[in-house]
Amino acid sequence: MIFDGDSITDGWQGKGKEVWAQRYGALNAANFGIGGDRTEHVLWRLGKGQVDGMNPKLIVLMIGTNNSGRDTADQIAEGVKAVVNEYLKRCPNSKLLLLAIFPRSEKPTDAIRAKLAEVNTKISALADGKRVTYLDIGAKFLSPDGTLSRDIMPDFLHPNEKGYQIWADAIQSVIDSYFAAAKK
Repeated sequence: MIFDGDSITDGWQGKGKEVWAQRYGALNAANFGIGGDRTEHVLWRLGKGQVDGMNPKLIVLMIGTNNSGRDTADQIAEGVKAVVNEYLKRCPNSKLLLLAIFPRSEKPTDAIRAKLAEVNTKISALADGKRVTYLDIGAKFLSPDGTLSRDIMPDFLHPNEKGYQIWADAIQSVIDSYFAAAKK
């Protein structure tokens, strides 16, 4: 299993380390998340052979938040689509769990939230019922009033250990289903 993305994904090796060890250690999961990465960086890494020769059962991908400061929602969605397609091409026997870009900034009225919601709507169409599953777990990080809590994301972007536990819990059933299907 591979996780790929930006600093949020890379954070499994920091604040999420204990949760990672409990959930993914026995699965020989690899974390390719790199802080600051945008969609074009992941494409570059894939083009340079990052996964060549690998045959993961599952790829967990969340990328695009770092594109939000300079790109339109359409451009971000196209970048995510390009990354998904490149992974599917390079890992032809793998399934891909595409996660919606997590909410960022404290208030639900912040402009960045609207842009990311638009991106997430667009990338949800990449789910094909075969190799690509789309999952939006963003609401699990929010308070009932839609605010992002410092108790989960202290800087309103990066999860702490509690946030990584929420993430792991939210995707566990999908991971279980992929690995159960792979055993058949």
